[in-house]
Amino acid sequence: MNDRETETGETTAGGGRAKDARVRRSVIAGTWYPGDPRTLRAMVDDLLGQVPTQTIEGDLVGLVSPHAGYVYSGQVAAYAYALLRGRSFSHVAVVSPVHRVYPGRFGVTVHDCYETPLGPVPVDGELLEALAHDVHVDRVSEDKEHSLEIQLPFLQTVLGQFSLLPIMMGDQDWRSCAELGRSLARIIQASRDPVLLVASTDLSHFHPYEEAVRLDRKVTDLISAYRPEALIAGRLEACGIGPVAAVMVAAESLGANKAVVLKYMNSGDVTGDRSSVVGYAAAALLRT
Repeated sequence: MNDRETETGETTAGGGRAKDARVRRSVIAGTWYPGDPRTLRAMVDDLLGQVPTQTIEGDLVGLVSPHAGYVYSGQVAAYAYALLRGRSFSHVAVVSPVHRVYPGRFGVTVHDCYETPLGPVPVDGELLEALAHDVHVDRVSEDKEHSLEIQLPFLQTVLGQFSLLPIMMGDQDWRSCAELGRSLARIIQASRDPVLLVASTDLSHFHPYEEAVRLDRKVTDLISAYRPEALIAGRLEACGIGPVAAVMVAAESLGANKAVVLKYMNSGDVTGDRSSVVGYAAAALLRT
């Protein structure tokens, strides 16, 4: 099911690979996106190149991006990451959901870096230490979570070198979203450099095309209206609704007052099969 999204699998709490326990190696290269670095970079460049010029007003604080296989949601993700062209962020906090075994409320890798075919992405130890002093985080020694990793090749392509604060949300209730969002805002405000926020989510799963569009519009309308608490209260269909709400809380605390949905599609728009689809959206959080 790596073509659209998987909801099954397993995360263990055992040790990392014996070869290099300091590296969180890719678990989706060669399936969800190309494993060859030249092919992967060409694919990402092509997806970004298909995004028309986007004019947005305000300072970019955060992004919402989907996390299915690139052949399905990559074009939507490109609408989010194309906004980074000409902008500079040396630190990125990616907040993702959890599709496998529960890692605690907020799970963070024990490894020093994430590896993709485009190279290593260092985990930001300073930001992680600050977060861990502010909220309880559980350290995960092995995970197969695709929704966080799949954001990285886009970030590597548009930003080049950056350090990563990777957070997997095990709990997506409003209390957890608000706590994480406010904590992120505090540590970002204390940071010497700007930090980009990224929320990873797909939308509704496996409904007929028209029903999916109707369900997904409920989510995108609330994002556009900048109502993070309503996203949680509405019991809406989006596997990363908590990360979106948490990132919106953080961005709002940092001055964001506007959200723009940049692109919506679903897997039916890609495959032509409208009988059972998965929805994807890209959005920007702005300070105007």
